[in-house]
Amino acid sequence: MIDERDRKILDMLQRDAGVGVADIADRVSLSVSACSRRIQKLEEQGYITRRIVVLDREKTGVPTTVYALIKTAHHADEWIEEFRRAVSDISEIVEAHRLTGHYDYILKIVLPRVEHYDVVYRRLVKRVELFDVSASISMETLKNGLTIPVDYAI
Repeated sequence: MIDERDRKILDMLQRDAGVGVADIADRVSLSVSACSRRIQKLEEQGYITRRIVVLDREKTGVPTTVYALIKTAHHADEWIEEFRRAVSDISEIVEAHRLTGHYDYILKIVLPRVEHYDVVYRRLVKRVELFDVSASISMETLKNGLTIPVDYAI
């Protein structure tokens, strides 16, 4: 069970994993050692799964986002595993979700320019058979969901 201090710690770390323990401790009214122990406990309990750095997409040369909606005629476990491996092996595919409804999967793909989508598409269809792929280009990012609400953490 976590408390309000733990939630504040989680919120601060997900916004900036590089913030110092002393700064966190000060903001949640704990000693540095008590705060450090709490962070370690949150990691051990699986609330913190990893710490990452978020790169600037413009500066790293992949400013374009394409969402690919996929239908497949295959639903066997071995096809799903091959699809999972294929999307994992293509670095431009940064998210992949299995869906309910009209489409089976949605992929978030980051690219240097929209024309590069065909390169990614061809690499994917070489690996797995797809029934239908419909792609949409993101015109503008209104909100980038890198943080999650911590109010529901138990």
